[in-house]
Amino acid sequence: PKKVKEGADDGATIPNEVFNLVKAIVGVGVLSLPAGVAAFGSAPSAFIPAGILITVIGILSAYGFQMIGKVCAYTGAKSYRDAWSKTIGEGSSWIPAWSTTCKTFLACLAFSMVLADTFSSLLETPRNETLLAVTLVVLLPLCLMKNLKSLAPFSLLGVMGMAYTALAMTIRFLDGSYAMIDDTQQGEFIGQLAKHLRPKFGNLGMSSVFSPNALILVCMLSTAYMAHFNAPKFYLELRNNTIQRFNAVVGWGFGISILLTGFITMIGFLTFGKACDGLVLNNYAGTDIWMGLSRIAVAVSLVFSYPLAFTGCRDGFLDLANVPVENRSSGMLNFVTIGLLGVLTTLACSLTDVSFVLAFGGATLGNLLTYVYPALMYKAVVAQKNLKGEQLGVTVAMGSCVLGIIMGIIGAFMAIRSLD
Repeated sequence: PKKVKEGADDGATIPNEVFNLVKAIVGVGVLSLPAGVAAFGSAPSAFIPAGILITVIGILSAYGFQMIGKVCAYTGAKSYRDAWSKTIGEGSSWIPAWSTTCKTFLACLAFSMVLADTFSSLLETPRNETLLAVTLVVLLPLCLMKNLKSLAPFSLLGVMGMAYTALAMTIRFLDGSYAMIDDTQQGEFIGQLAKHLRPKFGNLGMSSVFSPNALILVCMLSTAYMAHFNAPKFYLELRNNTIQRFNAVVGWGFGISILLTGFITMIGFLTFGKACDGLVLNNYAGTDIWMGLSRIAVAVSLVFSYPLAFTGCRDGFLDLANVPVENRSSGMLNFVTIGLLGVLTTLACSLTDVSFVLAFGGATLGNLLTYVYPALMYKAVVAQKNLKGEQLGVTVAMGSCVLGIIMGIIGAFMAIRSLD
């Protein structure tokens, strides 16, 4: 059974889906990746192995995404949890449900932390007070909205904001505004930066990728390409959704995302080296107009994408609490929204390193949702349907599953160790 009849004729075109997939993958998380390279390297050549890792992990993530689409094609599943129920079994479907919800929770936490950093540097106000004000005045009203359809056009702003940020970072790299040749020759903004944010290069080049610290970047990348719990939605909404057409969406979507991710990471690392902050925008001077506009673009795109991630997280917790949709009154939704936003804001005030949240979340839940669960579901459906021609696919899937588990264990340990 190659296609699901629903939405076969009226659905999204391939270019439309590719754009939405790139939009779902390339977000603000990319701006913390230069710090992942700085975790192991300090010479410009360290980006070469980092670029290879960005590509390889992107391809592995694409394979996991494509497997989920295949599972939906073979079973008619409508969601990630449904795909698990139809392949592994209903009884354990709470496992991916908990993982997805916790992963969205961590994504919202990272969003709050980035908003705290961005708004406090824009307004030049204390970080935690700024976050509280932004949460109460902007995020709470948006998260209390019952219909988020009106926010859809703003998601285009997010893509434009990231494109502009990449451009601004490139201009600053090429014009030498942040170059430090020696104490006498410095770029124009160097004097305004705190010492720990100034460009710093050493001699840890290509070979430094063999240090265990490189796994911090690997785990951050599991988060960077994370769109897997939406894979069933992408498959179901595709017009004439054959597996071949879905593969084209995955190939183009992940291909473009790999290029963008690699490019932004490269420019950030080559500008600041070992000094890359957990959010690379923090490295740039507050008076830098180009980067100031970039901070505004990132803040606006985050503010409008926050409610979408937040509703996913809130509904996930309500599903896990077995609250039927028809019982979710306005009052109850408002109560849960205020409580959950309170928890997220409190955590974001006490945690300051966004790259730790992304690395730890990627090592644990990211690896499970990207490599482990899709491989297990795919293996199960091939056995169920007795699909003879898919044995090679299963072997590759199980290989990526084992790799995901190993990377996850070591990466989680390294992320916690990096806090000391």
